[in-house]
Amino acid sequence: MRPNSRFAHVQPFDIDRVAAEAGADPDVLRLENLDTDVPPPPAAVEATRRSLEEGTGNSWLPFTGLPELREAVADDLRRRTGLGYDPLRQITITSGGTSAVMPVLLATTEPGDPVVLTDPTYAGLLQRVRLSGASPHLVPLRVHDGHWRLDREALSQVRTAAALLLMSPSMPSGVVLDHDDWAAVAEVCERTGAYLIYDAAMERIVFDGHPLINPCRVDGLGERTIIIGSMSKEYRMIGWRIGWVAGPAGIMSRIMVAGIYNTTVASGFHQFGAAAALREPSGVAEAVAEYQARHETVAAQLADLPLVRAGGGWSCLVDAEAMGLSAPELSARLLERGRIAATPMTAWGEHVAPRYVRLVFSNEPVKRLSELRSRFAAALE
Repeated sequence: MRPNSRFAHVQPFDIDRVAAEAGADPDVLRLENLDTDVPPPPAAVEATRRSLEEGTGNSWLPFTGLPELREAVADDLRRRTGLGYDPLRQITITSGGTSAVMPVLLATTEPGDPVVLTDPTYAGLLQRVRLSGASPHLVPLRVHDGHWRLDREALSQVRTAAALLLMSPSMPSGVVLDHDDWAAVAEVCERTGAYLIYDAAMERIVFDGHPLINPCRVDGLGERTIIIGSMSKEYRMIGWRIGWVAGPAGIMSRIMVAGIYNTTVASGFHQFGAAAALREPSGVAEAVAEYQARHETVAAQLADLPLVRAGGGWSCLVDAEAMGLSAPELSARLLERGRIAATPMTAWGEHVAPRYVRLVFSNEPVKRLSELRSRFAAALE
């Protein structure tokens, strides 16, 4: 096979491998994949069903998304950011949030350009940076008092960047960036001329009274932030595969072209469902309360182990190396001895992430998560 430098450092997720090894055994705690059993908004289900019956979404056009969905996204963003977005010029609909990442990277970077991410970060972000031809620059997260914190000193050392690609809450750590973190991001963007590419998929899924801060409300970021949104996490609509990109009109013209030539158009049927979810009661607050209860159960069950608490999101991390194991070794033991499917974070960073195993609590109820202590004990015997 002819070599291809784009793939030289690209690593697999490992999620699908762990899932395949777990099989369909109902006894296995499924903590490896970011699914959820919390149902989507009823209005979204009904609008999607109606669109299927009526055939209203069965079209290639418009390539950049249905006007009613783009208008709903603009209204939602106005509430979150305080900014007004032109639905036609500044918003495009994509086939899920993660499929928006590559068009954004292609529109904002040249081959070899540095893109700043955290370590750990979502592998789907990190590996797409590599596939785009850009160069990841990883800034570590540090554990302080059992929680993740952004290493702002390491961030301040960034001298060259085309973009900063960040989430809050972030997968897989659940770190929530505070106002001072975003202010430090703004300083880097100002110094380097970089865009902030903000993956907002989990923005409202925050725990423990953490303030909900959209970076567009921080001085210096509103005019240089490209927002990637999604129906998958807050709205529990994973299978709909609907996301969007919003940002300054100039760069959005390039992103729209890249998006069209990537997937052409997102599912029309599902766009109607997404618009309904954005307009109608969504159940986000109730879902967040359930996820926090599950997170608290995981934290209590593993109180004697090196678990790092999440500030939000759907997952948290446990330090395998602090237990004398590599992350792949702990993952294998958890499945073989404890009947827990959990993914090693080998592909999710550089120096920090590979020592951790991710525990996803979004798809298992509190009752089942209350078995974690005994299952971990069996795995560590």
